[in-house]
Amino acid sequence: MIVSGYKAMWVLVLFDLPVKTKKQRNRASNFRTHLVKDGFTMLQLSVYVRPCASQENANVHALRVKGMLPPEGQVRMLMLTDAQYGRQKVFWGKTDKPPEKQPQQLEFF
Repeated sequence: MIVSGYKAMWVLVLFDLPVKTKKQRNRASNFRTHLVKDGFTMLQLSVYVRPCASQENANVHALRVKGMLPPEGQVRMLMLTDAQYGRQKVFWGKTDKPPEKQPQQLEFF
């Protein structure tokens, strides 16, 4: 059984963190490390994404991100259904590319 494209969610974390001092760079690096440990993948520089099986699961990860926020900088989170995420347009230069495939972990047997 495959999870519905309207039930499965994607959590996007977009951030702009200060990196002028060594302490700020360490905080930014630690934030990225925590995102990866929580299952996020870098989509672009300062944009990380994580698939979730449901809205409830996405909320759990959103709370985790909130708990690891650095004291400075801006962090935004977007929650999209799998169907919305699948409608994105991806370009490399002027070349249109298909978006990344949904990970296998969202398939249930």
